[in-house]
Amino acid sequence: MKLASFRVDGRASYGVVEEDRIIDVAPISSEVGATLRHALALGRLPDIARWALESTEHLPLDQVDMLPVISDPGKILCVGINYHAHVKETGRALPSHPMIFTRFADSQCGHLGALVCPPESTQLDFEGELAVVIGREAHRVPSAYALEYVAGYACYNDGSIRDWQRHTTQFTPGKNFPSTGAFGPWLVTADEIPDPSNLALTTRLNGTVMQRANTSDLIFGIAELIEYCSSFTPLRPGDVIITGTPGGVGAFREPPVWLKKGDTIEIEISQIGTLVNTVANHPC
Repeated sequence: MKLASFRVDGRASYGVVEEDRIIDVAPISSEVGATLRHALALGRLPDIARWALESTEHLPLDQVDMLPVISDPGKILCVGINYHAHVKETGRALPSHPMIFTRFADSQCGHLGALVCPPESTQLDFEGELAVVIGREAHRVPSAYALEYVAGYACYNDGSIRDWQRHTTQFTPGKNFPSTGAFGPWLVTADEIPDPSNLALTTRLNGTVMQRANTSDLIFGIAELIEYCSSFTPLRPGDVIITGTPGGVGAFREPPVWLKKGDTIEIEISQIGTLVNTVANHPC
């Protein structure tokens, strides 16, 4: 099942994606609120397929504005330097523990939205990544059971303002400019992806392949990341773990490749779909 968050006629909602339409289930599930996170928090994921059958609100995808898959996450935990190929291109040593930093919910945009180059920098970079959405509360979860806590998976572009990222050893400023992270196009439920350790990831910039990898190249796999993160903070339904980017980012190319106004950037992950975004300048 594919689940997406969207806005239509000024109203935020969520629903089930089927081919070129989205079935709005929020009116039927009004008791859990209008966001997918609320539905996950109340354990209503098994009910969503039934709600879709009952709904009469079938909307063409091209008539809604796609929002970040989880529009109101409590936590977005990002993992740096987590593909062997990316470690190699950065010249770093292999990490002994996951490198964790945070992204704020209001730094995100959805599928077909615009990534925004801020006026403070010209170094907006792309990072194609696999996003993991937590489906139930997870605290100190052993890796052997960790995948049981996953609601599903999505594509992510963890856009980076590189010079601000490098101001200090802490990544936070360079990862949280408005509309620099894209999350979509939808969540594919975990039952459809029993093995997230073998997914093909491709990033294309204006049609040219920039990144090509498989999640088998992850240094710390999905289950290990859930175990590690849930050890220092309780993970709640709708929390998101962004698992890291492979080699090929713009910053380590010769010359560097920065995103600019008019570009189109695509993140495709097998069994999930393709997240597509344009690039715009900040309207200042």
